[in-house]
Amino acid sequence: MTNNLKNYRADHKTQNGVTLMGLVVVSALLIVVALVGMKVVPAYMEFLSVKKVLTAMKQEPLDTMSASDIKKSFDKRANIAYISVVKGSDLTIEKTSSGTAVNVEYQVIKPIAGNLSVLIDFSTTSNAK
Repeated sequence: MTNNLKNYRADHKTQNGVTLMGLVVVSALLIVVALVGMKVVPAYMEFLSVKKVLTAMKQEPLDTMSASDIKKSFDKRANIAYISVVKGSDLTIEKTSSGTAVNVEYQVIKPIAGNLSVLIDFSTTSNAK
């Protein structure tokens, strides 16, 4: 009987695996990362849409367009691309000797849980031709 008990203890010490506490900690971390990801990813997707619209606007003759025409063009493209965080009135239009550049800077605040939020700053430009 004593020999069997010694073998049991020796085998028990060499066993490996995930404890319940380790599983709970890893699961909690994965849940937090997934929660933040579900809140932040849509903001980045919308930013990529804004960037795509500004890139597409480089195909237009921005040098010959007025500031209000550029803003209207952006609003039309933003409406098609389902962009809601930036309007044409938020654009900064700079006319230089190398061409016209359209800039936009904005912030997105996404609540995570309770009074915990994430603030994301976005900035992009359609460089002059």
